[in-house]
This record gives sequence, C-alpha cells and structure tokens, in this order.
Amino acid sequence: MTRRLLPLFALIVLAAFLGILVMKVPRLDLGLVVLATLFLAAWDLWRGPPA
Repeated sequence: MTRRLLPLFALIVLAAFLGILVMKVPRLDLGLVVLATLFLAAWDLWRGPPA
C-alpha cells in the first residue's frame, strides 16, 4: 500500500508547487509546460513498475 501512496503524495505535492507557480506567474506557455510536467509525472505513476 505504501508503494502506491507515497508516489501519489509526491505527485500531489508537485501539483501544489506548480499550481502556486502558475498562480504567481500567469503565462500561457508556463501553464502548458506545467500541464505537460504533471501529465508526465502522472503517466510515470500510472505506468510505473508493478507492485
């Protein structure tokens, strides 16, 4: 259970950090890079090594 919970928590912390960044610097190109980053992190979490 911890093998899935800890990476999920890390993804939430990353999303919170990047969300604050986008709120403080509201630029379209930065928002697209943040979305791509979150997508790749979520994909890595989803397709990671089997538990």
